Amino acid sequence: MDYDFYMKEALRLAKKSFDEMEVPVGAVVVLDGKTVGVGRNMRENKKSVISHAEIEAINDACKNLNSWRLDNCDLYVTLEPCPMCAGAIINARINKVIYGAKDNQMGAVSSVISMFDLDFCHRPKVVSGVMEEECSKILKEFFKKLR
Repeated sequence: MDYDFYMKEALRLAKKSFDEMEVPVGAVVVLDGKTVGVGRNMRENKKSVISHAEIEAINDACKNLNSWRLDNCDLYVTLEPCPMCAGAIINARINKVIYGAKDNQMGAVSSVISMFDLDFCHRPKVVSGVMEEECSKILKEFFKKLR
């Protein structure tokens, strides 16, 4: 399966966050080959700790689908989800998570902890490293610009 199409969409969203001096992370929720939710990191803009790209995309998909259950949906995100986002992914029953860059400080899919391997009621499938170089590059550029 070619995951690049939706990861490129997530990267476009990350670029918007970059341009607004937000940590550049983008996310896209897909159902049956159609984008049903989008999100990008908005913590600074919204002054909210929970405004991660994944949470924003999940909320958008829930509104658009009129359901909190996203069990047939896949989530594309440029950075490995943190524990908060992994919890939301589990609770939303998202089918598959496709991510780009690893997060060695907060990653809750494989880097720091593997929450999807724990004995929760739902375990999403995972595809990691999709467009990893591009996803890592925008983060490195952002933090270099901050310094």
